[in-house]
Amino acid sequence: MDERKSDLVAKVPQVTLLFWIIKILATTLGETGGDAVTMSWLGETTAEAKGTGYLIGTAIFGVIFVAAVLVQIRAKKFHPFLYWLTIVATTTVGTTLADYCDRSLGIGYTGGSTILLICVIGSLLIWRWSTGSISIETVNTPKVEVFYWVTIMFSQTLGTALGDWVADTNEMGYVGAAAFGGLLLVAALLYYFTSLSRVILFWAAFILTRPLGAVVGDFLDKPLANGGLALSRYTASLALLVVIIALILVFPQKPAAKAH
Repeated sequence: MDERKSDLVAKVPQVTLLFWIIKILATTLGETGGDAVTMSWLGETTAEAKGTGYLIGTAIFGVIFVAAVLVQIRAKKFHPFLYWLTIVATTTVGTTLADYCDRSLGIGYTGGSTILLICVIGSLLIWRWSTGSISIETVNTPKVEVFYWVTIMFSQTLGTALGDWVADTNEMGYVGAAAFGGLLLVAALLYYFTSLSRVILFWAAFILTRPLGAVVGDFLDKPLANGGLALSRYTASLALLVVIIALILVFPQKPAAKAH
């Protein structure tokens, strides 16, 4: 039975250049979409409105995230649109949750990022201890899928906190996007030119794409005076969504498979 399960096709896509492009777009959509709900729709004119907006936004996207994960787990095979819908759901709930914890609860970017980093590492360690592997090729059973999506949720929330921390503090502004992009390049070089664990490098790159998307998302919709492009959050979100859908339609993705 164990051998048969290990041969099941994973319900996540192959990790290709297209995967990373869509992942960055999805994380950026999570930033603009989350802010569109908590800031533009629900508003944040007062301290009370800020807390309420972040909390309601987190509840809304949390329900969508849980529903998407349940459907994903019940699915019998890999479905690109379902998978990326779930990824976008993790990015939006991660955005609103991180904003609520960092700003409304007063934890701060440093404290929030530290707590979330511990959560990500803890999730990966428990996943590894429980199943023997944290490779995405093993994401083919409900148990592993739960670990996978919980880890992703923590990583997306961590990415938001890191991105905001770099953009809003340390006087780095949106130049932080270049820093995260540089770290992604380092991860890619390590992948191609060293024998470091491919699994560890994957998760490092996966986590780094979230703060990159968070900073880019802020760059798109923040005021010109704050170094942004002052685009409408709704317009930016819709444009990102259209591009993601087009990429999925034009470039079909295959499920991840074990290397032999």
